[in-house]
Amino acid sequence: MNEQLPFQENNFKRKIAYKFRIGEVLSGKQIVDNERLKYIEVGNEKVSRVNLIANVVDKFVKDGEKKFASITLDDATGQIKLKLFGDETSKFEDFNQGDTILVIGLLRSWNNEIYVTPEIVKKKEPVNLIVRKLEVELAKPKSLDKEKLFELKDKILNMAKDAEKDGGVGIDSIILELKEPPELINSEIKKLLEEGMVYEPRPGKLRYLG
Repeated sequence: MNEQLPFQENNFKRKIAYKFRIGEVLSGKQIVDNERLKYIEVGNEKVSRVNLIANVVDKFVKDGEKKFASITLDDATGQIKLKLFGDETSKFEDFNQGDTILVIGLLRSWNNEIYVTPEIVKKKEPVNLIVRKLEVELAKPKSLDKEKLFELKDKILNMAKDAEKDGGVGIDSIILELKEPPELINSEIKKLLEEGMVYEPRPGKLRYLG
């Protein structure tokens, strides 16, 4: 299955693909240069490339001399379209309504409509929608005092212990359960790994070592 779409491979440094929810992108200020979208101002960021996770709610394909295909994405904060033209339209064949997908691509505008030209598209599990929501909402810097950090670390360790009968616990599950900023959780997981209290049998999975 064609899960990854290489698109417009050029020898230049790629700009950051910012992780946002669709509503944030659509509400940003469009900066245009010679009638061409240059970037969108979202908060303090100048965004021309995005990393989105959303559900496919519509798919349109036009065959013939001028081939065109679009996928409409929705993440509960808004809707945005992915668009492909010509022979590239075949790269949408494996994606259908109801799929949850991750897309990395360039922001474009036509007739005041913001859309995405995809570079990478992958199917994801629906739980990733919730993980992305938490990533974005909890992305603002947040610090915990030493006692709270100790409690967080202890909770992570206990989750790993309790999940031993199931072969370990997913880091995504830890983030969903504890509802603390992912960067703090990952920092405490790193400490547990360094201390030899847990290990990763595979990326994204933790098991208890004791």
